[in-house]
Formats: sequence, C-alpha cells, structure tokens
Amino acid sequence: MGMGELVILSIGLAMDAFAVSICKGLAVGKVKMKHMLLAGFWFGGFQAGMPFLGYLLGSSFASYITPFDHWLAFVLLGFLGVKMFKDALSNEEHTADCSFGAKTMLLMAVATSIDALVVGIPFASPAMANVNIGFVVGTIGIITFLFSAIGVEIGSVFGARYKQKSQLLGGAILIVMGAKILLEHLDLLPF
Repeated sequence: MGMGELVILSIGLAMDAFAVSICKGLAVGKVKMKHMLLAGFWFGGFQAGMPFLGYLLGSSFASYITPFDHWLAFVLLGFLGVKMFKDALSNEEHTADCSFGAKTMLLMAVATSIDALVVGIPFASPAMANVNIGFVVGTIGIITFLFSAIGVEIGSVFGARYKQKSQLLGGAILIVMGAKILLEHLDLLPF
C-alpha cells in the first residue's frame, strides 16, 4: 500500500467522523478549542484504534464481525439522529444534544469507527506483511483528528444562525449515514 492509497483510505474512513463533528458543531453553537480537540481525540483515537483492533483479531474473525457491523452503525447513528430531531422540536431547553461528555462521545466514536475495525482485518494477512501497521493507524488517526476538529468549527458557523434547523439537519445527516451504511452492506443501493 502506497502513501497515496493510505491517505485516500484515511480520508474515506474520516468522512463519517467529519459529518458527525459537523453535527456536534451545529448543536454546540459557540465552539471552543476544547470542543475541537475533544472531537479530534475521540474520533481520531477510535478511527486509529479500530483498525489496529481489526489487525489484532485477524482475518479469521471477519466472518463474525462483518455480518452485523452495518446494523450496529445503523442503530447507533439512527438513535442519535432521532434524539437530535426530538431535541430540536422540543420546547424545552436541552444541552444533551451538544454534549461532549464521555458517554455521548463514546457512542458516536464507536458508531463512526465500526467500518474501520473491518478495514484493519486484512492487514493481518500474509499479503500485507510488509505494511507497517503503526504507520497505517497513525495516519488514519491524524487525518480523522484533523477532519473532526475542523468539522466542529464548520458546524458552529452554520449552527449559530440556524440552531433549530441545524439540529434537524444534523439529525437527518446521522439517520441518512446510518441508513447508507446499512443499505451499502445489504447491496440495496443502485449506485
């Protein structure tokens, strides 16, 4: 695997985290550096850790993980999306939707990094013996960190002006992402 291929793979894996980070920025409104760093560390850390875990598990366990990874991502992202919808439409003032707490971030980080677990499995095969797994997971983590931190800031620019619509959009993005992951794995997308 060349550097160009690794960067493309890393960007592809970072896209889910980037979209969720935009949603977090939409919800929080006024972003501080700590929000950007928290998103970067959570999403970057999990995007790096999951392929490494996949590498450790090896390809012998792929048949156990692959059948349900898309369902888990679908349920987690769908739950978070519906919660954002509910919070946006509620007359009550909520702070949970913009939480950067460990429980919320853990759920989101796991949901966006499940595919990365499966990506790591082939790195354990003899065909990839010359690949430096530390360099691979480091690159994935750094790129996801950057995309996530920037995503929070991008989301806040739009969220400050259109908070309710932004929350609805963020919820819709999460639900669509979960549905897309599910439909891709079930081969039900026409493209």
